[in-house]
Parts: sequence; structure tokens; C-alpha cells
Amino acid sequence: MSWKPLRSLAESESLLTAPGTVHEVETVFVDGRLQRVYKNLWPSLREFWLSAVSQYSDDTYVVYEDQRLTYSQVHARAVRAAGVFRDVFGIKKGDRVGICSRNCPDYLVAFWACHLIGAVSVLVNAWLPQEPLLHCLVNTQCKLVIFDPERADLMHSTIQKIQHTASEPVSFLVFDFKEHNNRVWEGIRSFGDSLNDYRVDGAGVVDTPIVVLPEDNATLIFTSGTTGLPKGVLSTQRQFLTNVYNVLVGGFRASIRRGEDTPKVQRTVPQKGTLVTVPLFHVTGSTSFSMMATMTGMKIILTRKWDVEEAVRYDKVFVLINVARVQQFLRLIKSENVSVAGGVPSMVTDLTLSSLVGHPLEGLLFGGAPAPATLVLRANKAFPTATMIQGYGLTETNSIAVSLAGEDYVARPSSTGRASPVNEIQIVSENKCVPAGVAGEVWLRGPNVMKCYWRDPEATNALITQDGWLKTGDVGYLDEEGFLYIKDRNIIIRGGENVLFKDSVTVENALYDDPRILEAAAVGVPDERLGELVAAIVSIRPEFQGQITEDTLIAHAKTRLPKFAVPVMIIILDTTFERTPSGKILKGELRKIARSHWELRRRGGNGKAGREALANL
Repeated sequence: MSWKPLRSLAESESLLTAPGTVHEVETVFVDGRLQRVYKNLWPSLREFWLSAVSQYSDDTYVVYEDQRLTYSQVHARAVRAAGVFRDVFGIKKGDRVGICSRNCPDYLVAFWACHLIGAVSVLVNAWLPQEPLLHCLVNTQCKLVIFDPERADLMHSTIQKIQHTASEPVSFLVFDFKEHNNRVWEGIRSFGDSLNDYRVDGAGVVDTPIVVLPEDNATLIFTSGTTGLPKGVLSTQRQFLTNVYNVLVGGFRASIRRGEDTPKVQRTVPQKGTLVTVPLFHVTGSTSFSMMATMTGMKIILTRKWDVEEAVRYDKVFVLINVARVQQFLRLIKSENVSVAGGVPSMVTDLTLSSLVGHPLEGLLFGGAPAPATLVLRANKAFPTATMIQGYGLTETNSIAVSLAGEDYVARPSSTGRASPVNEIQIVSENKCVPAGVAGEVWLRGPNVMKCYWRDPEATNALITQDGWLKTGDVGYLDEEGFLYIKDRNIIIRGGENVLFKDSVTVENALYDDPRILEAAAVGVPDERLGELVAAIVSIRPEFQGQITEDTLIAHAKTRLPKFAVPVMIIILDTTFERTPSGKILKGELRKIARSHWELRRRGGNGKAGREALANL
């Protein structure tokens, strides 16, 4: 598709960042160097939350099953929780509070309680097995850890180990759920009981002066790293909050390019909502959508799992779908007057093949996994009234750094977009910046790039250069107009879940736990529904040749990996891997082998692995 925008890229950028707009920028010294930042960004999450409460006090903030709480009600509970954290558990500015839970209203209560007193919220991936969860909690040295009942079941036997390795006493709480009312775990106290027993007026939490600056620590969110264990991504207040504005850039640019007025962030009547089915411990669930909803006065509709029976009737709902059963989703769209939908390619594919085609959607989002260019064009044809929106980023950039929307996206369906007003992109090959059209590693820079990997300076220095460039590990190129095209990713994304970052060590280490394995390499194979699936290739030690099968290796992997990271196919080679002169495995060649095998299996009807993968949704 070719189109003639009413405004040039330069003119649109000037209007987007003009004085008085949401995206107005300024240049300031941050961490010893000049950076472009958003001028009107809140200095801290504390001030951000207090501003939202003052504007939307009586509006609904969170809905979960039969619970419905307003901004002021959540604030009152968060203030009380902050008082408990401070006065009962001794939490002060800069201390870390771990939240290890599925989505629920008290997750948001605990999050805001942390930031009311300047504590660092540690958002732990609750889907991990016990060993990596224990690593996260021990490594971050939290003074307080809050579980949901499932994680309390999983982790209560490790409490003494956590205490033994901590430099200070650690306290443990558990969120209250109706189905677990009578459960008791030794050493873990009820979150609700702790709040109810607190007799001090919590107003002092807000009235007590506390200075939280933009460069103070704010969050620790986990991803996987080069050791194969989760790494804590430490971000400052500014780094975390920058994405609240970045997530709006794509849609705003599309409107301006069409010749429309620069959009404004304003309250809507009737109130809109955000249906969040992705975990709040992900940057997508926390920074992109929950924080955006908080900024604009939307209600956050949380679900424990994707089940239409859990959805009550709301007004107009903004939906982010991760991995959902499409028929439930279709019923929700039609019954709830949903105007914006999207998610990973599997969901968008389902929509384009459903009876919903032609429904007057206003927006359709792509993200979380590679989106084929053909899908973008097919979706645009199926939903001609919808603005197509694409986002690209990492946990280490607190989600979106690059975005693309509207006619620009449809005209360039293979692109991931242009950098936000405060981000920069450069393409590097052999330690040199290469010109437009030449492929290399994608580097990103901006005020949303993480501060560091927690307690891992070696990994931090390997990822971020001294002048602030983050090496994504993705291969891509820029065109003459600054649009980014990703050609290859050293990251496998299964249904929106980042299986591993930078390399395949997480999956490979699990396979190497079997002493019969000589070499292991994890790669991604394409899948129309989930974007990519995890596959692996192994070679066997000579003394064990012929004694190991694919099924036994997959069964072994299931005992050591989260469900989404278990390979759907493991190829056993009779020879050792080809390597570079420096000894590095030639993963490009292995990826070709895996994709060829995967295609042959699909064509031959041997889709057992694929069917099992889909059955896990």
C-alpha cells in the first residue's frame, strides 16, 4: 500500500512534541550525560499515583470477579498497607518489597503502597518453578515478600533458606483469596489481617514529607539472562514512567500524519476500561497498560484466567489479549462494545478468520511476538475501520521504545516502526554504526533503558555501553526515513512470552542437566498462532548413542522449565555441531535445520508436538 500523508514525518514530530503537549521534550543531564526526556513526566510513581487519585477519585479503578474498587478505595487501602510496611515491617525508602502473585486487586494495592513510601517494588515472575523463584527472592534481598496462595504453597518450604541468606530479617505475607480462606502457612501472615490489625491513622503516610527523585530506584522486573537464571532489571522512576508516554506515541503519530489535531489525554465519559489478561509482573501488564489506564482514568479489569464467564458487563473496554481462547474473546467483544483489540499474532490471526470480520473496531494492536507482514495486510482488510498499531521493546527498555501505527504501518507491514521522541536507534556491525539499508545489531538508547541488572555488573556492562546504548541482540536495519526492520531475533517468543533473552541459555541449561547430552541449542520455529515455538537440537555423548529419545528429553525438560519454555521438538543429531573458529556454535545453521524439520513434520501430518503446544494454552 502506498499513501500520501497530509503531514511529513518531520512536521508530525514537531507537532507531537510541541510545547504544552503530552510528549513535549527537553534535554537534561541524566546519569552524567545529556538526554532527551519528557518534560511533563511525573518525578516519581508516588506523585503519579497521587495525581491520578486526585483526578479520578470516585471512578472505578479495578474490577476483579465480584470486587469493584474506586481510585479512592484502592488509595485508602494502599495508604493503610504503606503504613503497615513502614511501621510494622520497617520498610523505608529504597528497601525492596517482593510481589510474587497472579493478578488480583491487592497486587495493585501492594504496588502503590510500595511507592507511597519510596520502596522498590520487586515484581517476580510467579509462573517460574521453585528454584528460579528462590533465586529471585534470595538475589534481591527483599525485606518483605508477598505471595498469592499458590506461590505460598510452592515456596513456604524455602522460607528458612531465604531468611538464612538475608542480611536483615524477612517478613512474609499472603494475599487473601476466597477459595483459600482457611489455609494457613507457617511463617506467612495474611495480608488482609495485617491491614486490619493496623490501628494507626494511615493519613500520615501521605502527609509525611518524602522526596523521591526521578533517578531514584523504582522497580525490579525479571527476565532471563546469560546465566540461564532470571535477572532483575532495575529501573529508576523516570525509566519506568517514560513508557507511560511511549505507549501513546504510535497512535498519536498516526492521527497527526492524517492531518488531525494532536490528540490529548483526557477523561472519557462513559469511562473506558483495560481488560488485563497478561500478568502484572510483565512490563506489558504493568508499565504499558496498567500505568496507561491509571494516567487516563480508565478502569483496570483483571482476570485470573481467560474465561468469559468471569467477565461482567462494562462500558467500553480496551482489550490486550495475550493467549486467549478466541470464542470467549469474540463473545466479549460483541457483548461489551469493545473498540480496540489485539495482542500476539495468534489472536489477530483468529480474529481475521472469525465471524467478527467487519466489526467496527477502532484499533488493532500487534506485539509480543513477530507479526508476519501478510497478517498485517489481512487484518487491515478484515477491519478497515481499525488503526493498526505495532510496538517493539524489551523488559530492559521498560517495554516500548519503537512503534508504528495507522497507514504508515500498513504501507510498511514488515517494519516495527520509528523510535519514540526520547529514544534513539543505531545499527551496529563489527563495532561500527552502519548506514541505512545495511543490517546489523539493533542498539537502543533513551531514558527508559534500565539502570542495570541487579547485582550483576558484568552482565550490565556486556549489555549497555558506557554512553548508554543497549545491545538488543536483534538483527535489523533502518531505512532512509528511520523506520526499523527486524530481520532476525536471538530471542524466542512463544505466545507473547519471552523464553530467553540474548541467547538460549535458559532452555539449553535445562537440557544440559541430562548428563548424556554433549551439545544443546535452542532456537525458534515459526507458528501461525503463537508467533514462534521453542525447539531444540542436541548431540549425544558417544557412550550414550542410541539410548535416548526425543520423548524422554521433552519429559526431562518439563521438569526444569516453565510450560511456555518447554521445546515442542527436539532433534537428535548423530554428529557434533558446526562452530566458528572461535568455538561459537553456528546457530544460524541449526535454526535452518530445525525449521526444515518442523516444516516436514507439519506437512507430513506429524503434528504431535504442535498439538501439544496448543493444548497447553
